[in-house]
Amino acid sequence: MKTGLLFITAALLSVSAGAQKKLTEATITYDIVINTGTERPRAADFLDGATSTVYLKGNKSRTEMVSSLGTEATIIDDGAKAVFNVKEYGPQKYIIRMTPANWKDANRRYEDVKFSFTSESKTIQGYKCTKAVGKLADGSTFVVWYTPDLVPESTDFQYVNRNLPGLAMEYESNVGSLKVTYTVSKINMNPVPAAKFDLPKAGFRVLSYEESKGPKGGR
Repeated sequence: MKTGLLFITAALLSVSAGAQKKLTEATITYDIVINTGTERPRAADFLDGATSTVYLKGNKSRTEMVSSLGTEATIIDDGAKAVFNVKEYGPQKYIIRMTPANWKDANRRYEDVKFSFTSESKTIQGYKCTKAVGKLADGSTFVVWYTPDLVPESTDFQYVNRNLPGLAMEYESNVGSLKVTYTVSKINMNPVPAAKFDLPKAGFRVLSYEESKGPKGGR
C-alpha cells in the first residue's frame, strides 16, 4: 500500500514539474493601462497605450518601455553584476551606470514586499494565473497575477515581483496617486539576439547613478 502511495505521489510531482517551464530565453510584451479615475487628461496619460517589453537571455535581461515621449530601457547583466538605464527622449540621450548597490537603492521601496496568496485564478494568454496581494513597507498594496508554469531564470527585471514563485502576468504599480496596470499581451520563446543587450556606441551622455540623482540627491 505504501509503495502504491509513493508511486502516485512521485507521478503527481513529475506532472507538476513537467508543467513548469524555466524561462531562460524569451520576449515578453506587457500592455500598459493608466487608471486616472477621471475623464480629464492627466500628466501621466502619455503612458496609456505604452508597452513594456522584457527580453530574457540566460542571466541577462532588457526591459524596454516605449511611450509617446520616447524609449527607456534597463539592461541587467547578472553575470557582470552591472545595470544600465538607457534613456532616449528626443534629443535627450543618457546612459546611467549602476552598481548592484545602486540598483538596490533605486528599488529600496520594494525591498521588503510581502505577498499574501489567494485561491483566486484566471487565465492570461493561455496560462492559469493565481492572484497575490503584495504589501510594501509603507503599507501600500498592489495586486499581481502570476503563473507558476513559467519561472524566469533571472528575476531582477521586475524587482517588486522577484520573489514570486512564477512569472507576473499582470500587476499593478502606483505612479503618485495613479494606478498603472501591466498585462502580458504576448510571449515569444524564440532566441533573443545577443545584440539586444549591447549599449549604444555613441550619441549618449554617460552618467553615474550619483550624477543622475542631481546635486541635491533627488531625481
